[in-house]
Amino acid sequence: MPISLLPASAAAFAPRSTPTIVLNSKVEPWLTQTLKRINRVKRPLNSVPQHFRCLTETLSGSGAIWTLCSIMLPKAPDSELRKDQNPLIEAMFNYQLIHIEAYVVHVDMVSQHEVAFKLTPETIEALIEYHKEIYSVDVSASTWNWAEKEVQLKKLQEEFVQAVNRYVFRTSVRALEGLEEDGAGELLEGRGEDVKNAIMGLFLPPSSSTKDCRCRPTGTASTKLPWRVLPSTPSPTIATCSETQPTFWTTMGLNDIQLPSPTPSYSQPFITTNQYYSPPQAPAPIPALPLPSVLAQQCGSSAVNTGFGGFGWGNEFAPQFAAFT
Repeated sequence: MPISLLPASAAAFAPRSTPTIVLNSKVEPWLTQTLKRINRVKRPLNSVPQHFRCLTETLSGSGAIWTLCSIMLPKAPDSELRKDQNPLIEAMFNYQLIHIEAYVVHVDMVSQHEVAFKLTPETIEALIEYHKEIYSVDVSASTWNWAEKEVQLKKLQEEFVQAVNRYVFRTSVRALEGLEEDGAGELLEGRGEDVKNAIMGLFLPPSSSTKDCRCRPTGTASTKLPWRVLPSTPSPTIATCSETQPTFWTTMGLNDIQLPSPTPSYSQPFITTNQYYSPPQAPAPIPALPLPSVLAQQCGSSAVNTGFGGFGWGNEFAPQFAAFT
């Protein structure tokens, strides 16, 4: 991949000079048509040197200023903006339109096929003034106070000054189709939106300046709990009507406390009657606590007898399982 180099005039704080132009051995037809369209006086364009001379003179003129895009920004800090029910009046009194203007510093139609623009000193000055007098004030008002706040804001302004002076917009060389008389021009095919996004991206503050703002104390979240904290090991003897049964059962499932299966030494015949049902082998452990519906119906009775009675066990099985509770 060829190395893309820019002339010294594209560097930060460098004064404007004649743009560097590199043309191919064969001039593309669209460039010839563009140069013929903008020249009031017809001049020969039959060779590469003639195209080079015409394009260089056109882009070097004092009036060869391009409007890359226009950005609407507030006229004053947010606290000083006029409040009105009519949004049109608010827009007229509170916002200003800054035109982002630039000039061509480089044209490459051989390797990169691009054209490079650098912001004019007037545009740079307008953006710096807005950043210092309006943007920085809003940032200071919307962030939490910390020890190095003023130092960070000052650093933020210095970084913006460097960034806006270094900014160079590079796009396809076909952007020169927007060339007008005297070398002025306007970006076509939505290229101005790319410039707008890039300029607004320069206003983003660094993460270090808002680090302390995110640590603003907002109170302890555990001062007021909307729920009741139960112990990690609930007691299985809660079976009185005075306790809060819904909270207990929604906190602890049936499988939280389990009983072991009956000992293998005990053998019970398989009885197929409507009164008793005993499976050959229990597929899952039997819960130790009765269901809430049983507690509500038989409050005050033994939790063990009620639980096993609810599952259909006879009284002769209660002594065996009472030992496990």
